[in-house]
Parts: sequence; structure tokens; C-alpha cells
Amino acid sequence: MTVMAIALMCLSAIELRADDRPNIVVVLCDDLGYGDLECYGHPHIKTPSINTLANEGIRFTDFYSTSPVCSPSRVGLMTGRSPNRAGVYDWIPGNRNIHMRSSEVTMPQLLKKAGYATCMSGKWHCNGKFNSPLQPQPDDAGFDHWFGTHNNASPSHENPGNFVRNGKKVGPLEGFSCQLVVDEALTWLKGQQEKDPKQPFFMYVAFHEPHEPVASPKEMVESYTPVAKNIQEAEYFANVANVDKAVGRLMAALKAMDVDKNTLVVFTSDNGPETLNRYSRAGRSYGTAEPLRGMKLWTTEAGFRVAGIMRWPAKIKAGQTVNHPVSALDFLPTFCELAKTEPPADLVLDGTSFLSALENKPIERKKPLVWIYYAALNERRVAMRDGDWKVLAKMNLKKYERVRHRNAAEVKAATLSDFQIFKITDDIGESKDLSASHPEKLSELKQRLTIHYRELVNDSHVWGKKK
Repeated sequence: MTVMAIALMCLSAIELRADDRPNIVVVLCDDLGYGDLECYGHPHIKTPSINTLANEGIRFTDFYSTSPVCSPSRVGLMTGRSPNRAGVYDWIPGNRNIHMRSSEVTMPQLLKKAGYATCMSGKWHCNGKFNSPLQPQPDDAGFDHWFGTHNNASPSHENPGNFVRNGKKVGPLEGFSCQLVVDEALTWLKGQQEKDPKQPFFMYVAFHEPHEPVASPKEMVESYTPVAKNIQEAEYFANVANVDKAVGRLMAALKAMDVDKNTLVVFTSDNGPETLNRYSRAGRSYGTAEPLRGMKLWTTEAGFRVAGIMRWPAKIKAGQTVNHPVSALDFLPTFCELAKTEPPADLVLDGTSFLSALENKPIERKKPLVWIYYAALNERRVAMRDGDWKVLAKMNLKKYERVRHRNAAEVKAATLSDFQIFKITDDIGESKDLSASHPEKLSELKQRLTIHYRELVNDSHVWGKKK
């Protein structure tokens, strides 16, 4: 390599670090309900730090996760694609052969190639064989540094013992999961800033809270006992309050490091709230989706309409409430735009840039938001958000956790029926089906959903080899 070539490479690297590209932080909660935050109307839970985050930026009223359940939601967030395309249709139990495949192009991979330092701290849940060479791990997905668990913090949020750091088991820890996750992220960031303060960074801070098994600081629980129905509800309220405390610590550190002004911070959840006592360990699941219909695992709004808050002082006007629909599917294309890079030209994306929404302008979508959740608890397992309208439809298909060769033909042949349509901008609770009173709109939306449903089903990954 010539001296001139080396000089040009060095100059390019300097320009890359010296530009005004923002740092990006995604804070993801686990099973946080749409109505669980003070700034989204909860009557008892106090969330002053998250309130401040919203007051200093944007509170989205129509923000959507990519699935009504954890693993596919996280895969969709990472890839900008419906998780069905990746073959992750439902939550992934431990030691299963399901995983986000190495062929998937991820957001941290693209940001890393664009010159960003990348860190993940918290819950991973994008594979069945966590911390195993048999499946891709967080570093394969593009994270320089990672500290996480397969699924839940175990045995609970308090003093978890199942964290892994860069492939090595950490062992028992003291403290609560959300605080430990922030500790790790900030320790990494401090070291990164000391090493190269001009290099932009991407941090994925994935809390385990308020997913069961819930555990909360005693003093916080005691502060909520006067307003809670019982001690279990007080523990849930305190759990969300502890998340707020962790967010406050994160934001204070970004400000102390003088990096917060040009840092886009996104706060959201992977799906809606768990149903109380749905399974044996869900005795503290007092999350609320009000005023939405349904809960986690539903394709009604409560399953995937979640809190969405963004702060970026350098670009976002403070004090905004924005009603334009935004999805976690939009992260990858948006972050690539901010990083001044592009995803592969042949990559099929389901999200689009949300930058116009930061100025309270509509997002121009080439395709609507579509969810197909084969194991949904409600009857209509296919949903679409298209502008002001929400559509639900049934499938003539039994419930499945995944699509593989033995059931692929049946899944791909399934058709839609019994469509319902809602003017969701006027009817957030999906209480009035307008299919009978608006036949022309029904016909239009039915055709639109059928087209996108068929395209997604045909492009969904099928597991296993046909024998």
C-alpha cells in the first residue's frame, strides 16, 4: 500500500469520527404495558425520569413493537424485517434450535461497519442456545461488547446469577437487574469515551423488567403499598419505578459525559403487558394496557402498541406529542440514514425511516405494518395498521409456534376470513367494527391486507429439512 493510500485512509477515518452523526441508545423494556407509565396515564406509578425524557423530546401515542411476544419482537427490532421472515414466530425456550440466523443483516452490524462502537447490555433472547458456538450470539449480530442473559434474569431481578459477558459466565451478582444492566452499559461507555471520544456509539440497553419473575427494592415496594390492591401489585408498581430510576441514572451519565445533546435516546417495550396469573409465575403481572384492547400475545392493539419516547436535543424539539404511527421495524433504516450508510440494496425491509415523524410529519410508507402471529390468544391472528385504519382477520389454520417443513404447506395455503376494520385514530380501544357500515373501505383494506399477508407468508423462513 502506498503512502498516499495510507494517508487517504487516515483522512477518511478522521472525517468519519469528526462528523455530526448522532450516538444512538435504544432502551427496551420487557412486557411494559402501554398504560404503565405516568406520562401514559398510570394513576399510581411515578416515573419522573421517563416523564422528563418525554418532556425533553417526543412522546409517541402510536408506537408499535414488531410482535406481541418477546423473541420475534427483538429479532424484528434488530433486522427491520417482520420476524416471520427470519423464522422466529414465537418466544424461544432454552436449548431450542430456533435462532436469528447468521444470514440476517442486523442494525448493529451495519452501524459497526459505518464506524460506530456497539454495546448490548441486558436480555438477548434471539436464540435458543445462548452462549453456544452452535448458534449466532450477540457478537455475531454486531456487538463489540455484550453483557446479557438468554431470557429472564434468574432467579429473579434481584441478585441474578445468569449473566454472561462476552462469552464468559459472570456468576452471582448483587443488585437489581435494570441497575446492573445500566452499570455495565455505562462502564463500557466510559471506557469507550476514554479510548476515542469522537467515535459515535450505539448502545442497546434491554431491561428484563417488568417481566416475571418480578423482584423490586423493598423501600420502593413499601412506598406503593398504600395505593396497591395487595403486595404483589405493589411489587409490580415498584418494578416499573425501578426502571425509571435506572433510566434516570443513564441519562444523568450521558449528560455528565457531555454526550447527551447529540445522542438519540429511544425508550420503548418489546410488547404489551402480561396477563395476571396466565401461568404459575405470573402472580405479580399487574401491568395495564388501558385504554387498549387485549394484552401481550394478542394482535389487538394491546399486544404490540407500546410506549415510545425519543429524545435528541440537537434535532428534536422538546415537548412534542406525535400521533403518526412509528414501529421498531423503522429503527434499522432510520439509524442507517443517521449513520450515513445504507442497508444492502437487495435486503427486503418492512420498516422505513421515521425521521419525518421527529418533526411531527407523516411517514411515507411503501407498505403497511402487518403482524402474523400464529399462536395469538385472540381469534383474529393477522393484523394490519394502515394509516388511520386497523384491520384484523382470522386464518383457517390451527395454532403453531413455528413453521417447518412438516406444516409449511398447510401454513402457506391458509387464507384469511372474517375481517374487521376500525378507524383506530378515533377508536383506540377497537370497540366499533366498521366493516358493515363501510363496505368500500372494507373491500379496499381486505385486498391490501391479503396482498401483504401473502407476500409475507411466502417469504417466511421454514425450519428443518424435508426427509
